[in-house]
Amino acid sequence: MLTDTHAHLDYPQFQADFPGVLARAESAGVNRFVAIGTGLESSSRVRDLAIQSPKIFAAAGIHPNHVPDERPDFLPSLREIAQHPRVVAIGETGLDYFRLAKDDTASRIAQAAAFRTQLDLAVELRKPVVIHERAAWDDTLAILREYTGRVRAVFHCFGKSPAHAAEVIALGHLVSFTGIVTFKNAPDAQASAATVPAGKFMLETDCPYLAPEPHRGKVCEPAHIRNIAERIATLRNISLTQLAAETEATASAFFNFPA
Repeated sequence: MLTDTHAHLDYPQFQADFPGVLARAESAGVNRFVAIGTGLESSSRVRDLAIQSPKIFAAAGIHPNHVPDERPDFLPSLREIAQHPRVVAIGETGLDYFRLAKDDTASRIAQAAAFRTQLDLAVELRKPVVIHERAAWDDTLAILREYTGRVRAVFHCFGKSPAHAAEVIALGHLVSFTGIVTFKNAPDAQASAATVPAGKFMLETDCPYLAPEPHRGKVCEPAHIRNIAERIATLRNISLTQLAAETEATASAFFNFPA
């Protein structure tokens, strides 16, 4: 069995054929999903998907790029969603400076405030955190260090070097690999996937984005986890069966999926 630990199942790309998406995933050996919220409405939708399907769990959060779209007092509504037992994590949350102007201090401050609010909620609810980081490495780690020993997080869509992965792991957190590991121009992601210790990483699609080879350029689906897993197993020189067992144990321990 494989788990897609980061799937945007509420996105419109999947609405026309949602049963088909799940069926294709099952045929590929993918039998569990964490549907990721990116705002209050999205978090509500993924919570509802998790309520409707025993194979789907949810994460509730405000994506850093969506912070300007949410009302400042989002915490009570997010708490209400995240308290549901089918919601197994807070996120995705974090920092993303990729499209910000260098002098856009106000947006950076707003992202950091929303990030801390969600980390506080994770502490309160005793749930792990799904981290989005882009072009904000030092600031993301600095904030996370404030919560050392109080929250456990996964850096999703990890594509950085083994040295960066070691920083995350040293703080007690995990990384998660996407279809990037199948790309020819991704040596850092491949090196990290080959060397990160077992028990310190998980698998995800980030669908509908980042479809792996041989599906690159198409809409990514949870079924594509198998392509990602096969590539990482090859990089680590282990069997797909072993990789699946290791990553399933890691996902189960991290998310503490309810029965």
